[in-house]
Amino acid sequence: MIPDSVDFETAAALPVAGVTAVQSIRRLGPVLGKRVLITGASGGVGRLAVQLAARAGAHVIAAVGSPERGAGLGALGAAEIVVGLDGVAPVHGVVEHVGGAMLADAYGLLEDGGTVIAVGSASGQPTMIDLEAARMAGKNNRIESFMARWPVGGELQYVLDLTGRGQLDAQVGYRDGWDNLDAAIDALLDRRVAGKAALTVS
Repeated sequence: MIPDSVDFETAAALPVAGVTAVQSIRRLGPVLGKRVLITGASGGVGRLAVQLAARAGAHVIAAVGSPERGAGLGALGAAEIVVGLDGVAPVHGVVEHVGGAMLADAYGLLEDGGTVIAVGSASGQPTMIDLEAARMAGKNNRIESFMARWPVGGELQYVLDLTGRGQLDAQVGYRDGWDNLDAAIDALLDRRVAGKAALTVS
């Protein structure tokens, strides 16, 4: 059920992104007081994951592609905003959206017993990880490929309720009519949208 304080466009932005963010954070296990890295943090799922991880008590490091893409993430709960992973201290867990070299670098940042949840591959590049190096370092870490687990009704209602209470920002960064679909696609492909795009059918 959509809370009265949430409009349909905002609600429409939450099912896939919201459920993915909830499930990926939960798969890291308890994160209270732990360092959690979220790559691709400027995207729709990333912005929700930043908020949910911070809400769960994590010290959130948000990795973005440029300083401009990091705008607003501090207000959403990111304790650190980084471009690239150079100099990032070890982390308990990673919610990874980029793939390619970023996934390999993120895996290398894990503390012993840490986990990477591989949610997406926005880079479109293959990933090569030196597992032998991790083993020689005495680490017992894991990578989990993300697929949403069904049913999702409870998790969707959770993010809708948080949004309705003003405790979660759905991050709808672009609103327009369906008649302007091409403009919306261009904005998304040009990475000019912070979060999700919502188009209203007249």
